Amino acid sequence: MRPFTPLTCIQLLQLSFASLFFFTLLLHTLLSGTPFTYLFRLLSAAPTSVSLSCAWCVLLSLFYFYSTRPRPVLLLNYACFKPESHRRCTLEVSEYFLRRSHSFSAESEAFMRGIYLKSGLGDETYAPKFFFEESCEPNFEYAVDEAREGMFSAIDALLSKTRIDASRIDVVIITSGSFSPSPSLSSLVVNHYKLKPDVKTFNLSGMGCSSGLISIDLAAKILRASRKSLYALVVVTESISLNWYCGNNRSMLVTNCIFRVGCAAALMTNDQSLRRIAKMELTHSLRTHHGANDSAYKAAFQQEDDNGTTGVALTKDLIRVAGVNLHHHIKQLAPRVLPLCQLAHYLYSVITSTISGGESKPIVPDFTTAFEHLCIHTGGKAVIEQVGRVLKLSDSVTEPARMSLHRFGNTSSSLVFYELAYFEAKGRVKKGDRMWMLAFGTGFKVCSLAWKCLRDSPKDYDNPWRDCIHRYPVKAW
Repeated sequence: MRPFTPLTCIQLLQLSFASLFFFTLLLHTLLSGTPFTYLFRLLSAAPTSVSLSCAWCVLLSLFYFYSTRPRPVLLLNYACFKPESHRRCTLEVSEYFLRRSHSFSAESEAFMRGIYLKSGLGDETYAPKFFFEESCEPNFEYAVDEAREGMFSAIDALLSKTRIDASRIDVVIITSGSFSPSPSLSSLVVNHYKLKPDVKTFNLSGMGCSSGLISIDLAAKILRASRKSLYALVVVTESISLNWYCGNNRSMLVTNCIFRVGCAAALMTNDQSLRRIAKMELTHSLRTHHGANDSAYKAAFQQEDDNGTTGVALTKDLIRVAGVNLHHHIKQLAPRVLPLCQLAHYLYSVITSTISGGESKPIVPDFTTAFEHLCIHTGGKAVIEQVGRVLKLSDSVTEPARMSLHRFGNTSSSLVFYELAYFEAKGRVKKGDRMWMLAFGTGFKVCSLAWKCLRDSPKDYDNPWRDCIHRYPVKAW
């Protein structure tokens, strides 16, 4: 937007005084009981001034609403990384790797085998490269290679689909929960694609599986605040290589069993003219942070074991924490997204519970009345079941989460995009549908994004489900 000249400012000031004068005159007439005929005679004495003032009032109103109206946040497209088929991590591959690595006791190997068999993961998830190397040693070089492979593959596919040249990207947001090299991953992307010098970059870390939605929320805030048309590239990845735990602490061994390789990239814009080709529009976002509570803060915690080996401990309290904080989260989300009839029913139950002193519990709102599709956190079998219990969701609603866990495992912060791809591969997304993305993260955080679908499901050539969607859904557990 071009800045005002001094002359324009003076004219606006004159208009403001004129508008205030006529508004005061009208208010005085109404309150004092002065006949309207007197007001009409006064105004008719200067019809030109009245017409100009009215026109200026209209222009000022239009200017005010235009300048304060938030710009739309559009998801142009996204892409999910899918490794080569020889990197599939079957139970046999996992057991062979454990034996070759000589890092675990027989008890730990048996424990991980039991977790794997009960996890809901299938035999087509993907492991990092060091799984298949002779050294079996996860190191920094493997972590960088894993990041480059996932990010560049996803971004290349995304730019190809959107036909947007990399030089037009204005904002880059990269998120990786536990891998933060120097230079940063965002600098790695800027260097590889030779982005313009004034590109704004952000590098998020330490936020766990919720960071994918947090990065989308950050991009949305930047796009809404700008008066210029911008393109924002969001890349959501994680490092399995440096997160691999080589000790025998059982609470830390769980991550070895459920986390798998995955990455997603999304291109967003605030350019209204691109609505016709965009996939979805972001309508609401909500982030709640429950880290003030000690049990929530320590539910998933990176630390050293007794032998000084670093790992992420998933405590037994994690599922309870997820359920409790999800309850708090949906109390804030409900008024923003629920239809009036469902919201009235929910408020009535809250009032009844308050009056009864807690003898009757508030109902859980039916979020399927607000959304046609739900992409819920696929952190693991227990997490999906807990979300289903809290929100009273049927198996058909949690199907995409269960199938994504079975096919790709817990890909951490990129997991909701693999669920979105499942919906599209099934052809379930229709123009006008509403979609809810929900994810949890260390700290402890709960994040929600609400989308409106702007077109029907396309048949994307790079959909990660393309070669196997005919087999799904399967009985995962």
